[in-house]
Amino acid sequence: MRHPSVPAAARQRLLHTAIATAFGASAATLCGTSAWAQQAPSAQAPLPPVTVKGETEESGTGRVTGYVAKRSATGSKTDTPIIETPQSLSVVTADRIEAMGALTLKDAIAYTPGVGIAPYGADSRYDWITVRGFDAYSPGFYLDGLPLRNSGNFGVWKTDNYGAERIEVLRGPASVLYGQGNPGGVVNVVSKRPTAEPVRELQVQIGNHQRRQVAGDFSGPLNADGSLLYRLTGVVRDAELPAGGMPDDYYYLAPSLTWKPNADTRFTLLSQFSRTRAGAYTRTQPAYGSLLPTAIGTRLSPDLYLSDPQYNRFDHEQQMIGYQFEHRIDGTWTVRQNLRAAHLDLDYRQLNPGTFVTRNAADPRDPANFRWLSRSPFSSKESISSFTVDNQVQAEVRSGDWQHQIVFGLDYQRTRVDQVSRSGGTAPVLDTAAPVYGGGGIELAAPYFDGISTLTQTGLYVQDQIKWRDRWVFNLGGRYDDSKGKLRDRASGMDFAFDDSKFTGRAGVVYLMDGGWAPYASYTQSFLPTNTIDPTNGKPFGAETARQYEAGVRWQPEGRKQSYSAAVFDLRRRNYITYDAATFLPQQRGEISVRGLELEANAELLPRLNLTASYAYMDRAIVTESANPAEIGRQASAVPRNRLSLWADYRFANGIRVGLGARYSGSTRGENEAAPARVPSNTFYDAMVGYDFQQWSLALNLRNLTDKNALTNCGGTTCYYGAPRSVIATATYRF
Repeated sequence: MRHPSVPAAARQRLLHTAIATAFGASAATLCGTSAWAQQAPSAQAPLPPVTVKGETEESGTGRVTGYVAKRSATGSKTDTPIIETPQSLSVVTADRIEAMGALTLKDAIAYTPGVGIAPYGADSRYDWITVRGFDAYSPGFYLDGLPLRNSGNFGVWKTDNYGAERIEVLRGPASVLYGQGNPGGVVNVVSKRPTAEPVRELQVQIGNHQRRQVAGDFSGPLNADGSLLYRLTGVVRDAELPAGGMPDDYYYLAPSLTWKPNADTRFTLLSQFSRTRAGAYTRTQPAYGSLLPTAIGTRLSPDLYLSDPQYNRFDHEQQMIGYQFEHRIDGTWTVRQNLRAAHLDLDYRQLNPGTFVTRNAADPRDPANFRWLSRSPFSSKESISSFTVDNQVQAEVRSGDWQHQIVFGLDYQRTRVDQVSRSGGTAPVLDTAAPVYGGGGIELAAPYFDGISTLTQTGLYVQDQIKWRDRWVFNLGGRYDDSKGKLRDRASGMDFAFDDSKFTGRAGVVYLMDGGWAPYASYTQSFLPTNTIDPTNGKPFGAETARQYEAGVRWQPEGRKQSYSAAVFDLRRRNYITYDAATFLPQQRGEISVRGLELEANAELLPRLNLTASYAYMDRAIVTESANPAEIGRQASAVPRNRLSLWADYRFANGIRVGLGARYSGSTRGENEAAPARVPSNTFYDAMVGYDFQQWSLALNLRNLTDKNALTNCGGTTCYYGAPRSVIATATYRF
């Protein structure tokens, strides 16, 4: 769901929507310091050696010193140089996350091209983001290359920035690698893993909104020969949300263990456990009263909380355990198996603001008509169990000038969701001039969804990465997926079953030139089962599809920590479900066309000077086909024509560090271009100041430096403000 408040006109479709999204399918309506510590010591102000060393990556999942990654496993499921990947790929390293003081995943990727981090404004619940104009919520993010399949409602898996070694964004369709997915791309979080060199870190944070947090990261060998390694990463937070005194308490614990019995075999056990006990904070306001004044010229304060802190609740728990196994049989063959089992429980409820209540119909301009606001309750209790496994056999073959890295894969996933969700009912109106919270009087409507859904997917894939004369790199891949779904509707006692299969392909070419230049071109596909019933025959619609043409160039100057990229793309989402304007019946007639240009730079321009910059120009992002003619030619989601971000930080010889960033988004007409006026462009500023001495790193990070109250998006009746200023002071001790 885009937001827990459901318009009345859409409630007749809620069950269809629930079925369509119960399996994470086609949810179109849903909505820093360690890099510095590792520089060479200055003669004037000697700095201590740091625990983790090394200037190059050990692997595509390993630690990166600084901001510039050169290898990744997300773009090919193999450890591959990024410059040989024929598709847009951005890597946000742990050093960059720390320097920017990014507290959430969306904060961490805010300086990544093509990514929108506030489609629904500030939101304490999850990291809603868009990639290339498409919602990245469905079917979910990835953790260590395995899917975190969402329920299609609010049962969403969480990741933790402190537990991440890197966050990677592969833009564009990627079903050949990962099976069903959205057209915008894949967000993959890579966990911290055990290291041979000791890591000993303690961290304390304090900040506004009563934030008090303690974190620790410890790693190293457990025995003399280093064949057994461990890592233990943990976070404990006691805080409040920015409004209403609601709690924002959290803990995260991630133990892991690596066993290396010999040079050819590695087994890593990965686990994590987290719990959130919090309220629910959003900055949602009526369009008339925020974007535009009311009929009497008034606007609500952006800081006015329109929900109810005494009613809201967001209790979220998840547990994950799995492993990654790799064994090199000989010089040609390698086998791998990645596996994870996970469970999630959610108990969530919230009051959502509605519209002004008319108190004097005889006088439309009576101020009393713009004082009281209706509200509507929403709740969802969800329990999710997930199992996923990815088996791979890799062959490396060389014949003359030709080199082949061939991967044969078979993956399987099963997700079971037990869900009871309610929308609507009765709730007391809110006096916006003198708000009073609590007091009861809230009654929820009957569940619009009460059932158990199960999704299984089995995929068989093959990929060949071919290199010819160490200049040309070809990437060819194909995949066949079979997905099955079952739904037990407890309210009606009815059972539904869905079955879909699809073949997707991928092809790309890269030319490795002298001087670190690498132009490339690619074609990629994706699919996503809809599981929506066709009312004409009572059978489910087929899967929606997407395809993308992309051409670009990368430049990685030899011997420098610098990486630059430029890409143009043409992306089409096809066969998605749209609804007839008169009958509200679904039809599989939707198509969206997105064309654009993306630029990105990550560079250490001078010793101790880091730069991160991105620019996205969306020439086209419109509906080209729909069962509702009024949608054609409009944007389905709000995509600004221009997005620009720039971050730079510098470490002085005496250990002082400073950083400043700016994030600009152009104006839009809102979701479905339904906003009553253009949503203005906005610019947010971020800043950092820090100091390194002995074994300490101190940092003060400010996000939204000027505490700007800017609207990030609007619908026909609702608008969303961005996050208020956050101020975080961090002290890190490494020993």
